[in-house]
Amino acid sequence: MAQAGFLAGVEAVVELLPRPALLVDAVGRIVAMNRALRQGMEGGLLIRVGDEAGRVFPAAAVAIETALRDSTPVAVVLENQGVLRVLPLRGAGAVLLLEAAAGGGAGRLELLGRLAGGIAHDFNNLLGVVIGASAALRHIAPQPQACEELGAIEDAARRGEALVRQLLAFARQQVMAPRTVALNETLRQIAVLFPRLLGSGIAVDLELEEPSRHIRVDPSQWDQVLLNLVVNARDAMEGKGRLRLSTGRRLVLAGEALAPGRYAVVEVADDGPGMTPEVRARIFEPFFTTRLEQGGTGLGLATVQGIVGQFGGQMEVESRPGAGTTFRILLPRHDGPVEAEAPPSVAAGRIEGPVLLVEDEPTLLRVARFGLQQAGFDVEVAGDAEEAIDRIAAGLAPSLVATDVAMPGMDGLALARALRERFPGLPILLLSGYSVSTVQLDPAGEGMHFLAKPYTPDSLLAAVKKALGRG
Repeated sequence: MAQAGFLAGVEAVVELLPRPALLVDAVGRIVAMNRALRQGMEGGLLIRVGDEAGRVFPAAAVAIETALRDSTPVAVVLENQGVLRVLPLRGAGAVLLLEAAAGGGAGRLELLGRLAGGIAHDFNNLLGVVIGASAALRHIAPQPQACEELGAIEDAARRGEALVRQLLAFARQQVMAPRTVALNETLRQIAVLFPRLLGSGIAVDLELEEPSRHIRVDPSQWDQVLLNLVVNARDAMEGKGRLRLSTGRRLVLAGEALAPGRYAVVEVADDGPGMTPEVRARIFEPFFTTRLEQGGTGLGLATVQGIVGQFGGQMEVESRPGAGTTFRILLPRHDGPVEAEAPPSVAAGRIEGPVLLVEDEPTLLRVARFGLQQAGFDVEVAGDAEEAIDRIAAGLAPSLVATDVAMPGMDGLALARALRERFPGLPILLLSGYSVSTVQLDPAGEGMHFLAKPYTPDSLLAAVKKALGRG
């Protein structure tokens, strides 16, 4: 389980290699083949997932066995003249693999995003175990000294959680809950925070073009975009200057970087010192920062760009030394009405029966079960979607299904939809830190609830109660 997400990310890298290549797990079995190799197999070469790589490619058997001594997966690449190259997925081998697949700076950033998405689900599971186990220990060992140490553990886990969220935003792989909002109203609401956030030394101008355009965003993520840009402007001006937030519109024609159509435009402009061309060219790179001494991580603008990209938009920047900086956001316009935030529908009459937890990480499953049982819930568990379906086919009638989304075999979303066919009013709680299948999912639109990983026992309990209509 610990390597599943990592292999998923590396598989995306191997798929991009121009030469035939395959991915081999830590025990020497083939887990994936790229498109170039699959095309070559049309000529008669027969390779199957699950085969022992050393038997399929005896010429590389020794090199594969040597690479696997550290229990590290490897990539096997077919070079010119049929020579096999074995690249351990660590150290220099991993770097060579990335260089071969990416070919350039933009490609490297895309691959970093894919790798981040591949490992995030597993990492969030681990953080969930840490946070959940710590909360459980508070009940067992409530002494002040123990609680102080547990608090330090929980703080570290939450910092890890925040870092994963930033990486996923950069990778454009966060789970979103989008709805249609009035653009100008979102800026007016966020501007209420500016006096305390910016201080008295920065004047703010709101220049909002009417009528307001409608955009479709996740409101909490959109707030994060705006606040990040505003804080960057504050830091650039060192607490003194003028900040302008304005809205407008643009018509994008065929042949431009964005899809043709009508876009809403937001500008965040400061009159700070501006940026050199060298800095401006790198500002959206993850981990690039000009404020390392002040604790900058270099993920802020990479996060902003990722969120905007997930909304279907694009970031632009204009800046030169001594002339300030303008960040420009283009977002697709939506003609539909503004959608008020509403909780997912809850079916009446289904409160009886146990909660069914579906999770393929055994330790996290145990922690989640313990927390709900402590709160008085009857809890049944399943290690994957197939086991959950078997349990229900055998007569289990749950009051609610709380399921992980990214699981081997049938994923949690497919499970939820299948169970809804049998129990149309069954409350569903989706649990995930990241899943490709849910990137564009609107849980409320399907009458489902969502809880991000890693979660605490208290937040899981609150989400279960809300889904059941008890909270």
